[in-house]
Order: sequence, then C-alpha cells, then structure tokens
Amino acid sequence: MTQYLSPATLKSWLHDGSEIALLDVREHGQYGEAHLFYAVPLPYSRLEIDAPRLVPRRSVRTVVYDAGDASTPQVAERAAARLQALGYTQVAVLEGGARAWKAAGFVLFAGVNLPSKTFGELAEEVYHTPRLSADRLAQMLAQCEPVVVLDGRPVAEFRKMSLPGATCCPNGELAYRVTDLVPDAATPIVINCAGRTRSIIGAQTLINLGLPNPVYALENGTQGWYLADHKLEHGATQRYPDGSGSSALQSSAQTLARRFDVPFVDAATVRAWAAEPQRSLFLCDVRTPEEFAQRSLPGAQHTPGGQLMQAGDQYVGVRGARLVLFDSDGVRAPTVASWLRQMGHDASVLVNGIDSGLELAPGYAPQPPALATISVPDLASRLERGEVALVDLRPGMQFRAGHIPQARWSIRPVLPALLQGEQRQVVLVAESAEMAAWASAEWPAGLAMPLLLAGGMDAWSAAQLPVVASPDIPSDAECIDYLFFVHDRHDGNKEAARRYLAWETGLVAQLDADEVAAFRLPAALMT
Repeated sequence: MTQYLSPATLKSWLHDGSEIALLDVREHGQYGEAHLFYAVPLPYSRLEIDAPRLVPRRSVRTVVYDAGDASTPQVAERAAARLQALGYTQVAVLEGGARAWKAAGFVLFAGVNLPSKTFGELAEEVYHTPRLSADRLAQMLAQCEPVVVLDGRPVAEFRKMSLPGATCCPNGELAYRVTDLVPDAATPIVINCAGRTRSIIGAQTLINLGLPNPVYALENGTQGWYLADHKLEHGATQRYPDGSGSSALQSSAQTLARRFDVPFVDAATVRAWAAEPQRSLFLCDVRTPEEFAQRSLPGAQHTPGGQLMQAGDQYVGVRGARLVLFDSDGVRAPTVASWLRQMGHDASVLVNGIDSGLELAPGYAPQPPALATISVPDLASRLERGEVALVDLRPGMQFRAGHIPQARWSIRPVLPALLQGEQRQVVLVAESAEMAAWASAEWPAGLAMPLLLAGGMDAWSAAQLPVVASPDIPSDAECIDYLFFVHDRHDGNKEAARRYLAWETGLVAQLDADEVAAFRLPAALMT
C-alpha cells in the first residue's frame, strides 16, 4: 500500500537531523525544469540501476515524487512500488508532487546540482574570493604577462570548450598537482570553469591552503569569456602530466581539514560504522579515474573530488549520511572534506587511505530480468515483413541524430502507453542491455516479452544498414530526458548564457532560513 506524505511533513523531515533520501523520479529534463532543493535525480528509466548506489541502506526514510500533474502520471507511485520490490522498507510518496510543494508555499528550483551551486555563491560572499574579468585575463595573455590558467572541470568538459592556453586540472586535484603546474610562488593563478561554482571553489581552495601566489576566479568562467567576445578553443587536451602530484601541501591540507572539524578515522572505526543499521555509509575514492581503475578499496565508489563537491547528488543520495573519503597522498581527501563539511555533510577522512587495509562488503546489486536477443540480420528481415514493432529506448537526442527507419522512440515512463494495443513482437534498441531489461520489468500482461537488438545501433550501423535522422522527432516536449536549459550556452546563443548566469547568481535569494542554516560556512550570512 502506498504511503503518502504532505509537503509540510516532508519539509520538517528534511531538517530534523535524521537521514532521508528525497528522490525525484522524473527524467533528467523534467527534473531540471523545477524540483525541490534537496531532491536527488533518480530517473525512473534508471531506477533499479542507480538506487542501490545512491541509497545503499534500504531501511532509510525514502520519499519519491513526480510533477503531480498529467506530465508524469503515476511515475512516483510506480517508482515506490519498484523500490519496495527491491527491499526498501520506508518508502513514501510526496502527495501531489512538485505541484503540491509549490502550492504549499515552498520553492521549486530550476537547474541541476543545486546545493553545490548555491554553496559556491555563498562561499564567494563569505570569503570575498578574488575574481578576474575576462577582459583583464585576455589582456594578460595577449601581453604575455606571467599567468597560469587552470580549468577546474573534468577532462571531458574541458575538451568541449576551454580558454586559450588553459590546463585542465579538476578542482579535486588542485592541492595535489598545483606545485607541478605553477613555476614559482609569484605567478598569478586563474581558476576557471564553465560558469561560476568551480571557479570560485577552486580559487578559494588554493587560498585556503595558504598558497602565496595571487589567486583569482575567472568571473563567470568560459561563459563570461564568450560573452566578452573572446574566442574559446574546442578539443584541447592540455592537462596535468601523468604521474604528477606532490605531497608538498599535505600539512596544509590536513591543517585545513582540522580547521573545519574534519574527523580523521581509522579502518576499524569505518568497519564499525558500516555495521550500524541506522546510518548510511559512503566510502569515497576521490582520486582520478585512472588511479581508481588501477586499485581501490573493496566497497568504495569512485567519486572524483572536484565532482563530489560540484555534483554530490550524482554519488550520494542520502541527506545526513556518513561520507568517508580517502586518497593515496594525504592531500586530496582532507582538502575535499574541508569543503564538504562546510556544505553541511558528515564527512571524514580515512587514515592511511588506499593503504589502510579497509575492506567493506559490496553493496546490494539487483539482477534485471533476462532478455533474449535478436541479431541484426534477423531484425532487418522481420522488419521488412512487418512482423515486429521496433522501439528505441536510447536518449532522445541520440534518436534524433540517427535511428533505424521503422523505429519509434520511447522512454520507460511512457513505454506502457506506447505499447497499448500492440500485438506484434516488440524489439528494443537500447544504450545498455541493463536499461532495456529493467524497462521490461513491468511489461504489459498478454504481450510477449521483448527482444533486445544484439549490439544495438553500433551493430546495425556496422552492417551498413539504413539509418535516418529526425531533427524534430521526438519533439522538444517529448524529450523529457534532455535539459535544454543547460546545453546551448556556448553554441552561439549569448542570451542563453546570460540567462544561465542570472539563474546561478540568483540562487541564494531563493533559499529559506532552514536551507541557509544547513550550510556551515565560517561567517554569519545575511539572509
């Protein structure tokens, strides 16, 4: 039986100090248009894949919600039923969804990674982080003045667009790599990102560590650069050198962590925490993807430090959970933890990190239903005879770019409606076999279980069979998995960039007193 929760009760739960997982189960585009401040995105299309990682303790209070209107009919109830089938024992649905939350006088927020981005704005206000305008930096570069420009985003984002001469050094790596990237203690350092948050946090990280260099955040990042009519580069590969890294700032990092009351805990303590039935625990490896792939601790998830600060809701789905960070150098984990504590997280650092000997049991991993496959030649033949209904479950923008001619696009929340009245054998095309399998978990009664195209679109294209594009299908309204709001800021659309920056700088004004009080910055804030 579905348990419903009123907006007022949920609001009190969010601030009562106990753990809670608040899950927005709509697709990414819908979530990004308007959602609750502390909501973690868990698209229904990925629910069984991501829920065990985001919410590992199945007895935690869990609240799911959707829009509360006809745009996502019964998705919250369907998600609650699926979570209960996975063994989650305290699942409730926000009655009336986002619509009711707003009607009760509470705020809905656009965008993604809200707590982190809002925190960045508050941090700049409290720390008075120095900033440098795009025009001034352009002048310094043009006149060959000494300056080091470090881009605090992950490599993939850096490649999309970057400043001329910049070096990619994600924020979580700054404390560990900066001494190898800056020639002396006098050279100015400018940290940039695409917008504001990582520029501010990256620059303030180096300042908090006590670096003697002049350090600045590039005002409004690559968007500010673009709006000032300076040229961005695309496809750049300049990054910190492989094998680089220094423990020179280890003492500074650990002093910084203690300044913000970061506990340093041993492996025995973490094992005891893992055994506690009433608390959730996340073991976070904050090193690079390459280091994680080479070696990590059993039971750990990869949470690159910069992204853990910037997009923590992609890794941690439980508000109030314990986070234990580790590295191999004694620099990165304490530095990142110092920020997480200020953000309001219960973050600790594992003593001896990768060499601590800590081993935790692997998390719960539900197994999806098994789907039989169909080969490319068989599908082509059966399509020609009209024997099958082909449904493409890949992201909407991928479908637009190219799909099999007879395919119809769908996504799990609306798939049952698409299949109403269908009598033919259904064949699914999917980005991953796992997503297709879970989409079949609530298959219509009386309809044969679907087949999965073996090898997906790659196999179809490799066979040199026809592929068609459809720039307007699915329509923008149907592309509920795509957030248009954040994707056209560097593609010749200056107005989109201006709107985005106005949104980012306006976040703090939307907070209520409880949301402000949940942060733990070192100065009183004016509200």
